Amino acid sequence: MATSVAVEGQRSVNGTVSDQQTKKLTDLPTELLELILCFPVLKHVDICNVSCCCKRLHDVCHGRGKVWGHQYKLRWPRLQRFYRQNECCDWLREYKTRHRVGIQIQRTVESISKRFFTEVVLGDSFAEIEALGMPEHFCEDELLFILNFDKRKSLTLKYYAKKILYFLRQQNILRSLKSFLEQPAEQQSALEGAVLVDQYCNPLAEVTLVGISAQLDDIAEKVKKMLRIKNASHPSLRLAQGDTFAVEDLELQRQVLWALNSVLYEQLQYKGNEFDYYNPLNSYIHQVLLRCTGIPISLSVLYMTLARKLGVQLEPVNFPNHFLLRWCQKPRGSEDIYDFIYIDAFGKGKQLRAKECEYLIGHQVTADYYSAINTTEVLLRMVGNLLNIGKKGEGNEKSYQLLRDSLDLYLTINPDNVQYLLLQARLYFHLGIWPEKVLDILQHIQALDPSQHGAVGYLVQHTLEHIQHKKHPVTPEVKRRGPSEHVEVQYSVGLIMKHKRSGYNCVIYGWDSKCTMSQEWITTMRVNQLSKGANQAFYNVLVQDGTCRYTAQENLEPHSDPLEIGHQEVGRYFSEFADTHYVANEELQTRYPEDMDKTLSTVQERYHRPTAGSADQEQSKHQAM
Repeated sequence: MATSVAVEGQRSVNGTVSDQQTKKLTDLPTELLELILCFPVLKHVDICNVSCCCKRLHDVCHGRGKVWGHQYKLRWPRLQRFYRQNECCDWLREYKTRHRVGIQIQRTVESISKRFFTEVVLGDSFAEIEALGMPEHFCEDELLFILNFDKRKSLTLKYYAKKILYFLRQQNILRSLKSFLEQPAEQQSALEGAVLVDQYCNPLAEVTLVGISAQLDDIAEKVKKMLRIKNASHPSLRLAQGDTFAVEDLELQRQVLWALNSVLYEQLQYKGNEFDYYNPLNSYIHQVLLRCTGIPISLSVLYMTLARKLGVQLEPVNFPNHFLLRWCQKPRGSEDIYDFIYIDAFGKGKQLRAKECEYLIGHQVTADYYSAINTTEVLLRMVGNLLNIGKKGEGNEKSYQLLRDSLDLYLTINPDNVQYLLLQARLYFHLGIWPEKVLDILQHIQALDPSQHGAVGYLVQHTLEHIQHKKHPVTPEVKRRGPSEHVEVQYSVGLIMKHKRSGYNCVIYGWDSKCTMSQEWITTMRVNQLSKGANQAFYNVLVQDGTCRYTAQENLEPHSDPLEIGHQEVGRYFSEFADTHYVANEELQTRYPEDMDKTLSTVQERYHRPTAGSADQEQSKHQAM
């Protein structure tokens, strides 16, 4: 870097520049030096080198100055929302900390595949990230950097980075939920609680209370426009966003609810999801707003929140099998069930008398079921719905994840529920995860209810056996293509295949020279009806629809036009998608050490072999030369 400049026209007789007329770079004003050093082509290494040149440049590049602030913002733009505008900060220290966190996160993510490749379901394997003691937003930023890198490469890193991010965000949301539950009941908003439930079950989605509230504010403005048609002088029209005001007159309240029903159910076409009632998306507020459909409780939370924004106070009612809202027709404080109108948000805002509510469920109920409930009880019912969906699941990772998430939420709200504590312990035991935590849960159950001694004792014994077993892991089988029993295995891991009968696309991530499933499975899947029956190679495949299947060799063929397989487990086995095939990661290559050569050979033969026409053209070209 040049450190001096000559003043134009000030040369000596022999053409040299005199020392008195020399201007050094360091003589420039600080603001100009900062502007030069903030030029985009300069990186942090350049700034470090410049600051070592002399005291003047070292002072210009001080930690709290503009130069390091520019470097920090240039490299990590996502982190700017954590700083106030023009905030005075030690940017050099922040830069070093963020850089160090990045290195540690990268090392941790890289090591996880080697340590947990054999785990079917990962437990708290990522707690060590929290133990780093680094700023949470730095960790998250590095994980997002990994996830946003070239989408076809570093698939294994992305797979575990995504799981770590899922874990860290859930821990943060649990802390927020606990703080929410500690607030006085009258300060708890059902909408905020529902958003926390949504965030916990969908931690990778960008769901925020601010964003959800903004969408409801937009709907409220539409309701006001409709209300203006009915009554241009209605007091709710004078409410600004965020104002709290209760409309006391029943007729004025009725007008608000009429306008709300008109907008929500006629204009925006919201409806109860009768055809896919047990879809968990019906319980997530951001999905209800996106799809304009939900179940009684999620629609009731939206309806109640909108009504309150417009000055009408409605109360949630824990009616069995059909969540309702109640609207008081008499002076406040009455608990006579006949003094209320009951609103069915699932049924397009229909207004019912007490006895009419029983027609919704087909049987009579006692007066207790018409009582109002608090926000905590609303959340327990909402989470209970998700829990029941998880229990009815198909036993795949998705349903297990929903069951784990809903149990976490339920036990955060109601930590001493013995029934669900025992279910959580059994779930973790079944999945083979968190054995130490299982023992803690069982100890807590025993303290709460000694009558559970039999179930607790059984799980304690087998959990201790599991802990001992984990201390002596079994070495996985290595499958080579040389042995005679593997000669008939035609395909290899990483190949993109098509199922001849079902037509689905998939990628191979494992194989057996013969079917290894039970006789019951072979009979159920009618394997004996195949021409070679169970006495042929079978392949573990990841299917485009998100399932994992075990498929006979005679039903598979290499795909004519290989494409990426959109399966959530791809990164667990493969490091890269290479246009025509997947590249097995280190762990999978250890299991199938000769398969990648076979895969490359197959790919070369099927997709890169020159056609007859291209070969003739190539030969003509050489002759012309």
